[in-house]
Amino acid sequence: MSDPTAVSRRLVAVFAADVEGYSRLMGADEVGTLQGLTERRAILDRFIGEHRGRIANTAGDSVLAEFGSAVEAVQCAVDAQTALAEANAGLAPDRRICFRIGIHIGDVMVHAGDLFGDGVNIAARLQSIAKPGSVCISGATYDQVRKVLPISFVDLGAQQVKNIREPIRAYQVGAPSETREAAAAHVEEAESPPLMPDKPSIAVLAFENMSGDPEQEYFADGMVEEIITALSRFHWLFVIARNSSFTFKGKAVDIKEVGRRLGVRYVLEGSVREASGKVRITGQLIDAVTGTHIWADRFERDLTDVFALQDEVTVAVVSAIQPKLLQTEIAMAARRRSENLTAYEFYLRARQQFYLTTREGVAEAIRLAHRALELDPRFGLVAALAGASHTRNVIEGYAVDPQFDRKEAVRLRDLALSIDDSDPDTLAWAAVISAYTVGDYESGVALADRAVALNPNSSQAWGCRGWVHRIAGLPEEAVQSFERAMRMSPVDPLLHRAFTGMAYALIELGRFDEAILAAKKAQRQNPAWSATCCCLAAAFAHLGRDAEAREAAARVFVVDPAFTISARIARGGQSNAKLLIEGLRKAGLPE
Repeated sequence: MSDPTAVSRRLVAVFAADVEGYSRLMGADEVGTLQGLTERRAILDRFIGEHRGRIANTAGDSVLAEFGSAVEAVQCAVDAQTALAEANAGLAPDRRICFRIGIHIGDVMVHAGDLFGDGVNIAARLQSIAKPGSVCISGATYDQVRKVLPISFVDLGAQQVKNIREPIRAYQVGAPSETREAAAAHVEEAESPPLMPDKPSIAVLAFENMSGDPEQEYFADGMVEEIITALSRFHWLFVIARNSSFTFKGKAVDIKEVGRRLGVRYVLEGSVREASGKVRITGQLIDAVTGTHIWADRFERDLTDVFALQDEVTVAVVSAIQPKLLQTEIAMAARRRSENLTAYEFYLRARQQFYLTTREGVAEAIRLAHRALELDPRFGLVAALAGASHTRNVIEGYAVDPQFDRKEAVRLRDLALSIDDSDPDTLAWAAVISAYTVGDYESGVALADRAVALNPNSSQAWGCRGWVHRIAGLPEEAVQSFERAMRMSPVDPLLHRAFTGMAYALIELGRFDEAILAAKKAQRQNPAWSATCCCLAAAFAHLGRDAEAREAAARVFVVDPAFTISARIARGGQSNAKLLIEGLRKAGLPE
């Protein structure tokens, strides 16, 4: 005889189903709803049995079942939803009884036949974000069924759900045939929020006019439109159009509800107040899933030229929130298990590794970028990043076979441009590859200039432009570009790259004291990059500060034990760095 108090564990596919709007239906017609629920439960229970599932827990309008196979669980859910949609076909939209279903593979506890644990909780949370009449599955479930079932899936991105610490990757399950699509079409869509896109998404709400002056209303609305337009230039960002985000204008809103209704992860809101010839603008960026504040700031300007002020505030706001969005996305990707990543998240991780500037980091960036390309061969931006990583292998002396890395860099650059030659960040990396790998300074400069023209708010595009103009022998333009990049992203964790690039350019301009200041700032952020150490050694040597030059030169060997000046020149990128090379020689670094 089994012990009723015993608790066992097992790995199962957990199937959680619940009726959408059950309280509303009961309030309208208790008898009719109970009768309709009984009929639909019979349908659902039949399909669970046919697919070898076991019903564990039931409570009112909800059902919890377990399956030994993820494939059986998902197929059961799709079949059941099709039959349930057909049962609803003749009813008015407000009388349809629609189930939401969530499925997750996880470890569960079994006690007296009931299921407990995180596996159950996750399935229940997935059920709560599914559309009425549809199925939502976890990334772990998706990995098991995507190659087996003839069903389409829509990536909903990582979802932060209640009482679960880590975000859960979620997928909306489609239908395998037109018949099922037609049946599912009977499900009321008006109450369902749009799907979360598979890249960062943001809505900019109308800024609140705190002045009571109608003129300020026009100013605020115009500024928000400029912000929306500026954010739209970042091709990696999904931006809700003004017509949708302005529907909340003048209303007291719950940011989480705004995010759900618009299908976005982030919401930017703010206010405008005018007094004594000055205008004060406040803004805050909020994670609409968790309600967390990511960024907030206040801008105060003289109210003279309204249009110039709109442009100035737009640049300030966009330059502040764009890096914050990217950093937040990278941090979230880093917390997720690698087997559940999408192409975009592989790109985010690759980008993070690329900017470490270490041998291991570049190798990992290449690996992750190729994983992303396997999932999405038309991902031009990640192809450009992969090409830039191969270029870095050559420039930093990491390459085992420099010829191979050069060829790969060019191949990936050409692939990226063939996919999308209008994305500013893709153009920026293509510019670096052209200038550093091929030595085609003219094309590199043209690509970099086009990148910043397409998106003058991209700190990455300005940073790449700085590097390209530096190698092309245009140090003044390089300094201006790096200054622009740093002004746009003043707290960027990758700021050491811009400071090092500026130090390079300042050396060629003979501004050695300034070069030392820039290089020291870079070194405080990342002491393990040989390029920064070289800048310090050369600048100190030119100023006759020999002891400090020797100390910096010794640091070069700590980072790069095999360093020689001839090897640095052979890697490329030094043809217009005459003062740098001269300074390295003065510092006593070996030829």
